[in-house]
Amino acid sequence: MNIFARLFKIGQAETHSAIDQLEDPIKMTEQALRDLRLDLDKSLHALAEVKAMAIRSRNEAEGFRSKALDYENKAVLLLQRAHRGDLPPAEADRLASEALVKKTENEAHATRAGQDQQRFEQSAQQLDQNVQQLKQTIGQWENELKTLKARAAVNSATKTINKQLAQLDSSGTVALLERMKEKVAVEEALAESYGQIAQESKSVDQEIDKALQTSAGGQAAADLQALKQKLGLTSPEQPQQ
Repeated sequence: MNIFARLFKIGQAETHSAIDQLEDPIKMTEQALRDLRLDLDKSLHALAEVKAMAIRSRNEAEGFRSKALDYENKAVLLLQRAHRGDLPPAEADRLASEALVKKTENEAHATRAGQDQQRFEQSAQQLDQNVQQLKQTIGQWENELKTLKARAAVNSATKTINKQLAQLDSSGTVALLERMKEKVAVEEALAESYGQIAQESKSVDQEIDKALQTSAGGQAAADLQALKQKLGLTSPEQPQQ
């Protein structure tokens, strides 16, 4: 394989890859449905035209048969008038023959129109089957499209989640969680330590205040007793406090 063939193969492979990426199943299905609806419109139009031709052929056949019957009746009338002497027999025979020729021509036209009507009706029947098949196919793929959209939505969400999970560094995440756990434990211990320090400081302050209150109270009682003695307000029997 020469270099140009290899380049062609590489370019062809890249083209197919690009096409595969561009072929969105949802968009492709929607486009296919639009094409089917266009085919349905064309088929309905063709069906209407063929039915119209069948109706026209039926009307023509009826018209030709009516004319053939009319020419036959005219031929009979001509012969009857000749029999009554109203027309010369030779003239009546000539005109009656012409009427019968016209009758035959119209019968042939009626037969041809009837055959055309039959062919058009058969074509219309076939077209109608195609129309019904197209309608059924369109309805089926409309339901399929709904299912495809639902599946695509689920697949997209699943793909996004799996992609995110695949990109996670599990070891790094666990290490981060462990660090956060350790940090919380340190903060809890530090908070408890500060609480104990605060409690100890408070207890010492309370003991100091209590001791001071006791000393102050005793001194005040002693000072009061001394003042009473100085004023001679203390009886000899009253025990000293």
